[in-house]
Amino acid sequence: MVRKISVLSSNFIGVYLRTGEDVVLVPTTIADEALTEIEAELKVPSIRMIINGTSLLGSMITMNSTGIILPSDYYGYDGLTALGDRNVLYLKDKINALGNDIVANDHAAMVHKGFTQSSAKKISDCLGVEVVQGAIGKIKTVGSVSVATSKGMIVTPDTTEEERKSLSELFKVPVRDATANFGSMYLGSSVVANSKGILVGNASTPIEIGRIDDSLS
Repeated sequence: MVRKISVLSSNFIGVYLRTGEDVVLVPTTIADEALTEIEAELKVPSIRMIINGTSLLGSMITMNSTGIILPSDYYGYDGLTALGDRNVLYLKDKINALGNDIVANDHAAMVHKGFTQSSAKKISDCLGVEVVQGAIGKIKTVGSVSVATSKGMIVTPDTTEEERKSLSELFKVPVRDATANFGSMYLGSSVVANSKGILVGNASTPIEIGRIDDSLS
């Protein structure tokens, strides 16, 4: 099942939400009604938080079942122990919109080419996966144009068949191209998913929803 929602009056829900297999991080200002829908679809409890004075959790944070990565200047939430036994990394790098620049599941991660080799190694150690620096469909902000779970991965339609095959081998899941929010290639900003459920922005069409469902369910 796929559920259409908006968050803080926006269809770009992935800018505000970051989910894993056991928890979803949500802005402190989110409406209770929306929060109920999110928890019901993803089948995980939520944690309300704020990051560096903003609600852009999805853009600023990345995580998998092993680790969570936040900007080095992070402030706003002291209850990271609520995230379980995950490794926690405060990454110091000129790139700090980590959710936009990293896509990860429990098998692998692809990161922006601009990360230093030291940062790439720290990301690998924190998430406990192989890390590859690259681009998806010539887009360096790989987290903004893709979504990966333990069941599947969706990527911008600008990716080639060769790229999709390579990504499938890396992330160990089927990879398909898709759009959301009425033609947006920015899937990471439009879709929030784990292996249990899928949320899409309210502007997504039935055809888009069907393709996303087939790819991630």
